[in-house]
Amino acid sequence: MSLSIRLLGTSASRPTVERNVASVAIVREGETLLFDCGEGTQRQMMRYGVSFSLEDIFFTHFHADHVIGVIGLMRTMSLQGRSEALRFWGPRGAIRLLKRAEEFGMDRLSFPIEIAELEPEQRIERKDYAIVPYAVDHRGARALGYAIVEDERKGRFNPDHARELGIPEGPLWGEIHRGRAVTLDDGRVIAPSELVGAPRSGRKVVVTGDTRPCAATIEAARGADVLVHEATFGDEEAARAIETGHSTAREAAMVARDAGVGTLLLTHFSARYSRDASDLGKEARQCFERTIVGKDGLELEVAYRDAVIA
Repeated sequence: MSLSIRLLGTSASRPTVERNVASVAIVREGETLLFDCGEGTQRQMMRYGVSFSLEDIFFTHFHADHVIGVIGLMRTMSLQGRSEALRFWGPRGAIRLLKRAEEFGMDRLSFPIEIAELEPEQRIERKDYAIVPYAVDHRGARALGYAIVEDERKGRFNPDHARELGIPEGPLWGEIHRGRAVTLDDGRVIAPSELVGAPRSGRKVVVTGDTRPCAATIEAARGADVLVHEATFGDEEAARAIETGHSTAREAAMVARDAGVGTLLLTHFSARYSRDASDLGKEARQCFERTIVGKDGLELEVAYRDAVIA
């Protein structure tokens, strides 16, 4: 089952020639989840092939560089004749602010808007996975990060052993893999544990939005396959990071290290850094080697882990 991350904007506060402002698309088996929608996100979606048929936009907080683009996106969807509802999710204050965005300069939309305010740890259950918001630390704002957490998968079925036991291939194999014991014609009862391995982990992706390094992110990202963490500043601006409620690249790497994630994907770079933010990557890799410096349009496929759940 496919799961990918597409960075639509990697700049902090304002766009640059190379980078648009904040937005991340996560596509799971054809279903698109958009996290934040800075100005120009609709064009980035066109440019990088992200479908407008998405049903959910999750906002980490409501600073302008994370939300202004939703006005243009709604306008474009309406002009295209969309009729399906579009769901907005965010921290407290979402209803008031996003209702204003819906009304700002708009003719009547061709589709309904649904807005939900979330509290930390208020799980949104979907088929085979959940979206779990958690509280981050961003300059006193009501701000959330999000963990996309897949359900654990069935253990692997051993077809060779099934044949050795004389179990005919077909419905009985399916019953056993679903965890049900079966009785053969000769009276033998075959328990699932004889043919099915231990449950296997699903995948986990965490998107922080804007935040200082915090214990809540470490806990939410523990064992995650990918942590998408802001890295607004380098070491030389560590004091500025504290003042503005952001993280340095090195601090993001320390979070990734402490959480034991598979890959750290850095984003949300101040405009003062070069077009590829490579220096920030160097600082982060001194703490956490498996660091990728994000750029607009980067797509990262998230593979299944080999580890099983004990």
